[in-house]
Amino acid sequence: MSFRQEKKFRLTQSDFNTLKNNLRLQGMEPLYSSRKINSLYYDTEDHNMFLDSEEGLLPRKKVRIRWYGDIKKASVEVKISSFEGRFKTSCRAQFTEKTLLPESLYDAQYGSVRPSLLVCYNREYFTFESMRITFDSDIKYENKRLSQNVSFVDGECVMEIKVGIDVDVDYIESFMPYSTARFSKYSRGLLLTSKEL
Repeated sequence: MSFRQEKKFRLTQSDFNTLKNNLRLQGMEPLYSSRKINSLYYDTEDHNMFLDSEEGLLPRKKVRIRWYGDIKKASVEVKISSFEGRFKTSCRAQFTEKTLLPESLYDAQYGSVRPSLLVCYNREYFTFESMRITFDSDIKYENKRLSQNVSFVDGECVMEIKVGIDVDVDYIESFMPYSTARFSKYSRGLLLTSKEL
């Protein structure tokens, strides 16, 4: 397991395009082809994972099923925020079609969890200096707890930088003309599509 630091920058579409172009001029290079990401987040009946995230409690988790186009290649991922840092575990799931996504999963910390929010977006991957940078746009949220599906298309974008735990935060921020911001797609999506929270 390798711990990492993550820094997120919440941007308007205009700032998003400007920053991406400026970093390309400074030497940022594509790492992978862009792709559409689908993440189905699971949570307890009372949204305890969401609440722990909002409160900043440690340790906490996010449990999701993620796939890139083909549902048959979906993975169950657990994002863990601990006192030591952040890391992610992933294991390949065996689904044949979207309708067979599980009604519930079990987590040792939170117990039984069920579908809460579907998040879909486009991600571009780059590398710059010692940083891995992703640009997420066209973000759409769909609440899975309401009797009628409620969806929301986000007008904002997010850039995320991932580095090892040993990299100085000042080094990361020296390249960025914007302030870091909290941008949890799960938390933001629930707040934008739910009247209960």
